[in-house]
Amino acid sequence: MGEQARHSGGTVAFLTLGCKVNQAESDAFAAAVPAGRVARDPAEADVIVVNTCTVTGEADHKARKAVRHALRHPQRPTVLVTGCLAALDAAGLEALGDRVIAEPDKTRVSRRVRELTGAGRMAIDDTSAVTRRSRVQLKIQDGCDAFCTYCIVPYARGVPRTVPLGEVVAQAERLAASGVAEVVLTGINIGRYDDDGMRLADVLTAVAATGIPRVRLSSIEPRDVDEHLLETAAETASFCRHLHIALQSGSDSVLRRMGRPYTSAEYLDVLDRVRAAVPGVAVSTDVIAGFPGEDEREHEESLAMVEEAGFSRLHVFRYSARAGTPAAVMPGQVAPAERARRAAELREAGARLMREMGLSWAGREAEMLVERVRGEGDAGPRVVEGTTREYLRVQAAHPAASAGDLVTVRLQAPSGPGAVPGMVESRW
Repeated sequence: MGEQARHSGGTVAFLTLGCKVNQAESDAFAAAVPAGRVARDPAEADVIVVNTCTVTGEADHKARKAVRHALRHPQRPTVLVTGCLAALDAAGLEALGDRVIAEPDKTRVSRRVRELTGAGRMAIDDTSAVTRRSRVQLKIQDGCDAFCTYCIVPYARGVPRTVPLGEVVAQAERLAASGVAEVVLTGINIGRYDDDGMRLADVLTAVAATGIPRVRLSSIEPRDVDEHLLETAAETASFCRHLHIALQSGSDSVLRRMGRPYTSAEYLDVLDRVRAAVPGVAVSTDVIAGFPGEDEREHEESLAMVEEAGFSRLHVFRYSARAGTPAAVMPGQVAPAERARRAAELREAGARLMREMGLSWAGREAEMLVERVRGEGDAGPRVVEGTTREYLRVQAAHPAASAGDLVTVRLQAPSGPGAVPGMVESRW
């Protein structure tokens, strides 16, 4: 209690690890705190909230490292730890230091932050922490019951739960009124959204109706890409022509060991239906390298399938055993050096596919959401960076655009030794 009282009138900083759902939740935590109490620099904060991930053993390591680092700040902050790792190992986190408080229940985090900072009771203004952001994660769902053999999330997040559509729309209306240009409908498994028969396609329609210029979907499972969703996406002008459809492996035998409910051929059939329904759509995915038992043949199958699929972007992860999952005790654990080699080959393929995506847009116009401005004043040419609806990274010299603006640019292929991989240059 003494530590908590010392921070009366204090400030808070938020450190978010892991998925977009965590980012959406951290935004909500920040929205419950008066803007003047949110510290820009964690080193100056009296309270640091660490929103953790626990999807892999490596994620656990990063979470604990972040807590230890926070404890070393000169302000001697109270470190409030929440998120998936806190749900599974609250005692272990609190053992990291006497200024660590674990809060597994995320519904209690905002109240505890107000108590620790002395902010007292207040009405939560959902827009106060997001008006400075050009893109906002809008959480519509939580939980998962897929129980893939490598994943601990169902144990940490629980069964699928849906945010009522009325609440989603109310949040979207506030975001639209505050001038947010893009919202990302996010959740642990958004394809499982079901509010009394209202599904993900209905959420897309309702959020688009609020007038937000761009609506994007976060990661979705192949089995949840149904005809109703594709028809709705094709008919919705604000829908961003980009889908992230989880793959994990292009080898059927590895998919079976992972507990994934599809084959590589079935996944490719989904891609065919997506591209037929929404012409010009970009599709990105996740792939795990070095899953237990994966041999060279299976790795080559995964590489070949990635090439055939023609993804716009590839997120590659080296398999990292998570204690408590079936995969962690499977035979045939792949050596770390071999996992790294296979991941590097997959990343090389992903980089090549991303370059091809960029080249295919050369000479065409696209809408760009400005997310960052650099080179103001005497720091060199003024350059804005951001993303197109297809999630293509773009940079352009622009004299006036600010973060959050939507501008039309003509794209060209990146050039020169300083070209950023995956970044497309443009003229406005």
